[in-house]
Amino acid sequence: MVIYVVVEIVIVVVVKVVVVVVEEVVVVVVEVVVVVVVVVVVVVVVEVVVVEVVVVVVVVVVVVVVVEVVVVVVVVVVVVVVVVVVVVVVVVVVEVAVEEEVVIVVLEVVVEVAVVVVVVVVVVVVVVVVVVVVVVVVVVV
Repeated sequence: MVIYVVVEIVIVVVVKVVVVVVEEVVVVVVEVVVVVVVVVVVVVVVEVVVVEVVVVVVVVVVVVVVVEVVVVVVVVVVVVVVVVVVVVVVVVVVEVAVEEEVVIVVLEVVVEVAVVVVVVVVVVVVVVVVVVVVVVVVVVV
């Protein structure tokens, strides 16, 4: 009978120890799973934010490059037009004018007008570029 009681006590103690150990293992496993899930969620969120930032930066760079190309094209076209107009006016004035003083005065006026036109076009282009860049930055941010 004593052996029976001792065996019963040993069985109860072993079962209780196993239950406690299993409970602890389950708690640790659950904690590890929670930590892994949190880490995965954080990594996914960070990746999404990084992708959004990269997209925004790419869009801003593309817009700025396009604006710069447009500005260069506009300035080149305006300069070419002004040069062609000045050359045509000079040729016409030289063909029509007889006196040297008249030719010199007309040429000076043509050059001054050409310089003013180029300066105005460059100022307008710079203002447009600044406005476009500000609008892009405001829209993106």
